[in-house]
Amino acid sequence: MGEESLKKRKGEDKGREDRQSIQSHEPQTTNLQKQASLFLFLLCGICMIVGTIIGSGIFVSPKSVLANVEAVGPCLTIWAACGVLATLGALCFAELGTMITKSGGEYPYLMEAFGPIPAFLFSWTSLLVTKPSSFAIICLSFAEYASAPFYPGCDPPQVVIKCLAAAAIVVITIVNSVSVKLGSYLQNFLTAAKMIIVAIIIVSGIVLLAQGKTENFKDSFKDSKISVSSISLAFYNGLWAYDGWNQLNYITEELKNPYRNLPLSIIIGIPLVTVCYVLINISYFTVMTSTELLQSQAVAVTFGDRVLYPASWIVPLFVVFSTIGSANGTCFTAGRLVYVAGREGHMLKVLSYISVKRLTPAPALIFYGAIAIIYIIPGDIDTLINYFSFAVWIFYGLTVLALIVMRFTRKELRRPIRIPIIIPVIVTLVSVVLVLAPIISAPELAYLYCILFILSGLIVYVLFVHLKFNWAQKISKPITMHLQMLLEVVPEEEVTE
Repeated sequence: MGEESLKKRKGEDKGREDRQSIQSHEPQTTNLQKQASLFLFLLCGICMIVGTIIGSGIFVSPKSVLANVEAVGPCLTIWAACGVLATLGALCFAELGTMITKSGGEYPYLMEAFGPIPAFLFSWTSLLVTKPSSFAIICLSFAEYASAPFYPGCDPPQVVIKCLAAAAIVVITIVNSVSVKLGSYLQNFLTAAKMIIVAIIIVSGIVLLAQGKTENFKDSFKDSKISVSSISLAFYNGLWAYDGWNQLNYITEELKNPYRNLPLSIIIGIPLVTVCYVLINISYFTVMTSTELLQSQAVAVTFGDRVLYPASWIVPLFVVFSTIGSANGTCFTAGRLVYVAGREGHMLKVLSYISVKRLTPAPALIFYGAIAIIYIIPGDIDTLINYFSFAVWIFYGLTVLALIVMRFTRKELRRPIRIPIIIPVIVTLVSVVLVLAPIISAPELAYLYCILFILSGLIVYVLFVHLKFNWAQKISKPITMHLQMLLEVVPEEEVTE
């Protein structure tokens, strides 16, 4: 009996050791899986930033920066400085995004710092001006490149361009309304596609430089036009190409581990874009003089014709991929702003509903796409860019100012990331210059109309948000009910339960 008891005890000890051995390996596998998962989410964040920023701007409008400074050296300096400013602005947004982990970009930050009125004015302007006009600009750029091969030797008809742009808006809206994953996968694919053409242009430029094509860089600061006005306008055009640096803050609630992935995506993504932009401009100047670049209608196409012939068709094809990727990223993030504003009661309540089957903010995305199509009908790219840039930098500056204000008024808030106070001060001052520069140097009625439109939001806020007229509620309730049945959407609380 003693031997049997000893054997039994040994068997139990061996079984316990085996179980402990198995359990000791399980956490290691789980940790590896968690690390891989975090890396994938970080990669998706970087793709969202890079994919949204790199759109049509760097391929079709570097001549706008050059036209304001008139020399290669200042032009390249401006492109690098725009990247630095975008990075500083994004770092400010990283502190805001990890301090206030709500989707909607600038909206929740303005709400916390200044209250509902500035937040409403931001949502009012963004939903009806800046975001739809940005979406429209990108899709119009896509339409011009997509239709150009079918009209060799002449400009495509405006009807064709606008119909194609509208079709692109509809397709992108449907994709993002159907599935969050589908929109994310599409973004990753298009980002990879656009990085291919970026790599082709950069590598071609490096090869040409190695072959001695440096004559356009001699006396690169000679005959430059340097003034506060010219530099400000050059920054305006350069920053348009960088716009999108804050897009990840619109989906903070959907990020896994935002305290880690949000700042890392920003720190990696925007400097990567800056390096690409500077190298692409250097590549352009290896085959074109300043005069030739200014005369080119589409700089990337001219570069492709001179360097990649007979494979120059690659450039317009990949520019199409690039613009679609940028439009998709813009739609994916801007729809969240409509959703958050609706959730706060600053827009129709139905805009805060999400699809029962798809779990996407479908009403917000459809609303956003419809407004963008309206902008396409009468507008052209240059007018929309001016209208967009002026309005957007008003709120960029106000949001960064909110960061400074909350350092003193909301000290109790946890700040996983805390940047030096000098950074938001610099960004705020630069944004003031960027807003005032076009008014002083080239005053136009469009800027006055933009300011009046922003201020008109105060009337809407008082009537429909603050006072909440009963007749407005009576009209909106049946509309909300019918849209809810048509789109199969419900408030978020009903889905989460």
